[in-house]
Amino acid sequence: MPDAPLFRNALILVTLSGLVGCGRGPEEKLAGKWVGDRIDNVSAEQVARATGWVKGTTFEFAGDKLTVTVPAESPRKGTFKVSRVEGDKMVLSVARPDTPTYDETTLTMHNDKSMSWDIGQGREVLLVRTQ
Repeated sequence: MPDAPLFRNALILVTLSGLVGCGRGPEEKLAGKWVGDRIDNVSAEQVARATGWVKGTTFEFAGDKLTVTVPAESPRKGTFKVSRVEGDKMVLSVARPDTPTYDETTLTMHNDKSMSWDIGQGREVLLVRTQ
């Protein structure tokens, strides 16, 4: 039989390292590139135009940096912080360039590969991870 205290300490170490690995923070969950897939809650006459806009939208998270690309505009880059987490929802505070103000946006994580971006008026954009 293995030495009981040594065996117990090894078991505790393995258990603790497993728990630490499972506790990814919000920033790690967001890391990578996300592309627009679809939009919910738009009128039938707006679906085609809105879907075209959504498909050209990307979010790219790297550490505390965020790059947002939307069609017909230059990419916007800035820093962000997660200001609130409520279950699967997180509120991001995104610094405006050259000002001390922040914009807030709400994201809802569905799983490691998809999330929704609340763009207001009951509309959400589904984003899927590409990397």
